[in-house]
Amino acid sequence: MNRPVRTRIDPDEARRRILEVAEEHFRRIGYHKTSVADIASELGMSTANVYRFFPSRDAIKESICGQALNEVADIALAIARTNAPAGEKLGQLLTAVHHHKKMTLVKEKRMHDLIVAAMQENWAIIKAYIEDMVTTLGIVIREGIESGEFNIDDSAAAARAVHTACTPFLHPILIERCLEHGEDTEMGLRAQIGFCLKALGKSA
Repeated sequence: MNRPVRTRIDPDEARRRILEVAEEHFRRIGYHKTSVADIASELGMSTANVYRFFPSRDAIKESICGQALNEVADIALAIARTNAPAGEKLGQLLTAVHHHKKMTLVKEKRMHDLIVAAMQENWAIIKAYIEDMVTTLGIVIREGIESGEFNIDDSAAAARAVHTACTPFLHPILIERCLEHGEDTEMGLRAQIGFCLKALGKSA
């Protein structure tokens, strides 16, 4: 008697496929309306099988949100690694992150809502993302100190201060409120970047 051959599922590939389908649903109908059963049905597997790779629906949400945040962090790091002067890079970095978050709000509102929920509920990935951003800012500021462009001593403390000062233009909820009130976030961010550069003691 021939026994059926079991095909071994690669765990990494299975997780990748689950997240791919979940993200598509999140972007199309929103994370609130997407169930694990919806994801399983799209993949042709049972709900129990999805839970083999993710312990809960929240774990799937956090992974999707983490991917979205990593995309922003990668944009910032890529700018930090360029050869431009530190002051120029700092402005480009903050502007790029702001633009990305604003475009997510305008063009990918359902993903924006997921990130807002993560921030409101204090998911661990939010803290990790903020630390990554502060670290990247610190890299740029430290380069500015070493080149003599900035006149401060503590790059880590300065990075946190810059991040805090620019929070109104980096925080999804605050960006949304600014746009609702018709505020010019571009002009506001430029002014804040100028303020930060002066605080860093940027040389002429």
